[in-house]
Amino acid sequence: QVQLVESGGGSVQAGGSLRLSCAASGIIFSSSLMAWYRQAPEKQRELVAHITSDGTTTYADSVKGRFTISRDNAKKLVTLQMNSLNPADTAIYYCSARGRPNPFAVPSDYWGQGTQVTVPS
Repeated sequence: QVQLVESGGGSVQAGGSLRLSCAASGIIFSSSLMAWYRQAPEKQRELVAHITSDGTTTYADSVKGRFTISRDNAKKLVTLQMNSLNPADTAIYYCSARGRPNPFAVPSDYWGQGTQVTVPS
């Protein structure tokens, strides 16, 4: 089965940095679209960044210039480097994959368990 295991969440002071990691298994990683979403209290879940199988990246305006998404296909790992964090970044961050477990399967969306990022005000 497809598994997305996140790590790296925690609490950091404003202006600080965190790096989130997402290890994928059970999926053809190299051809999957990978993304990070976040959901703040009383807010809808929003796309933070995504990276295509070709390595093309897209960022939400609110994080451009501060966050960097990357992937390592050999390790089946996607990361989100977060710099210059501020209280508005406080949210649960979710790793997401759009792909398939084998070439015959229909592509589906998969989600990690979520990891809390807290930036005190």
